[in-house]
Amino acid sequence: MKKWWKEAVVYQIYTKSFYDTNGDGIGDLRGIIEKLDYIQALGTTVIWLNPIYSSPDVDNGYDIADYQSIDERYGTLEDFKELLAEAHKRGIRLIMDMVLNHTSDEHMWFQESRKSKDNPYRDFYIWRPAKDGKEPNNWGNYFYEGKGSAWEYDESTGEYYLHNYSKKMPDLNWDNPRLKEAMCQMMRWWLDLGVDGFRMDAVNRLVKPKGLPDSPNPPTPPVGIYGYVVDRTMCANCPGIHQLLHELNQEVFGRYDIMVVGETGNVDAAIAIDYVKEERQEIDMVFHFEIAKNPVLKTAAQIKEIQRRWYHVVEQHGWITQYLSNHDTPRQVSWFGDDETYRYESATMLALMTHTHPGTVYIYQGEEIGMTNVDFPSIDYYNEKYTVGKYHTMVESGVDPETALNSLKKTSRDNDRTPVQWNSREHGGFTTGTPWINANPNYKEINVEKEEQAERSVLRFYRTLTAMRREHPVMVYGSYEQILEDHPELIIYKREYQGEAWLVICNFYGREQIMPKEALKELEKGDARLLLGNYQGGETTERIRPYEARIYRCR
Repeated sequence: MKKWWKEAVVYQIYTKSFYDTNGDGIGDLRGIIEKLDYIQALGTTVIWLNPIYSSPDVDNGYDIADYQSIDERYGTLEDFKELLAEAHKRGIRLIMDMVLNHTSDEHMWFQESRKSKDNPYRDFYIWRPAKDGKEPNNWGNYFYEGKGSAWEYDESTGEYYLHNYSKKMPDLNWDNPRLKEAMCQMMRWWLDLGVDGFRMDAVNRLVKPKGLPDSPNPPTPPVGIYGYVVDRTMCANCPGIHQLLHELNQEVFGRYDIMVVGETGNVDAAIAIDYVKEERQEIDMVFHFEIAKNPVLKTAAQIKEIQRRWYHVVEQHGWITQYLSNHDTPRQVSWFGDDETYRYESATMLALMTHTHPGTVYIYQGEEIGMTNVDFPSIDYYNEKYTVGKYHTMVESGVDPETALNSLKKTSRDNDRTPVQWNSREHGGFTTGTPWINANPNYKEINVEKEEQAERSVLRFYRTLTAMRREHPVMVYGSYEQILEDHPELIIYKREYQGEAWLVICNFYGREQIMPKEALKELEKGDARLLLGNYQGGETTERIRPYEARIYRCR
């Protein structure tokens, strides 16, 4: 079934690092308004905003203190309304990050909840008495905080509250009908303002296991750089989650023409289909972490195997996402490509591969100009909690500081949170003040202004891909068939739709490859014509150059 959100190209904006208009070093809503023409020219049709609600910012806005107000650092509700109106004028929809698993401990609900055991808001959260003089169970929290427990003792009532993440982010109790209705009212309020959907944070963790039993894998003490090793499966995909999401669909999502994408850890394709199958009426698609955020995935063969499995979701009337980086990952050209010798080639190859696979495409700010990981000289430059915490754990255990830092640099989430590089002026033109986090020092070489002027431009290549997506439905609705599934370095596949057939060839590595006979046979079947490639001239059917990517139209 055709849907606008299947055809969308989504541009993710981490507002804090996008563009600052008032010189306080923090990106703001007016900065997004000023750059809407740039976003429109990129060819993206949806903006996804990371959280902009009022927040103490313990976890970069995912700790919400008030769901129905804008954090003053980013602007006002009137600024947001203007942004929404101006985006809609340009044919751009806007979705918001929605956090339903937890709030900030500064939220009014939690402040009331902790006052007494009979407070009307008590059961908005998950409170339990001690068990044998200790925490109610052995669950660990997902944040590195120097201890493993997911429970925090509160002296005011002598009980513990659950926090799967930071102790400043207590988990909500979705078994409470009053909490459920309050959340539904809040989401309808945003949708009535004109918001076009939600990215649902940790959406498969809302329902907890009945009785809150102990985990068979309790947290283990810190080892090396990893901090506590925590069982993340206990609250993932629990019985009742599908009933809850169907209820939310009936009460909220299904009443509007919107898109809903869920962030879902501990989910593979076989589990995901129950969340996104059309007839189940839950959510539209999920983010999985089998490619992006996968610390051990390195090979083309692994990526092909993952893509095959996830295409089965489409075949079963579900939908999927295509992305390689976001606010929680390293920069994709640094992680999957070569950000030095072949920065242009690998950045454009990854873009072509993402845009030509089945699913809704997501672009994270800066990847359209080939922004790279940052190489800060000391831990003092880093802001992200996991990076800083792990560094100090290593140093305290006797690891040389330089060794500790070098081991963490490539995977730090700060790589994706450095400011967008607009030009070669100070701080990459992001701010006239002092940025909340330093700009990547390579902003003088890599920035939007230079990309606009360059002949070999990552930005122009992205614009070409988004334009082709509008022109060729095969990119969205075409069937998907891999060729040479086990080839260790080449990713080759066919897309077909309503008489149009494409052959896509991607060299995933910086080594030249011989064109396989199987690919040549496909090209010889019809009057094959090169539609797009990331090298300028010199294409042959004998060899494929380092990080080369091509789209052939075979009929």
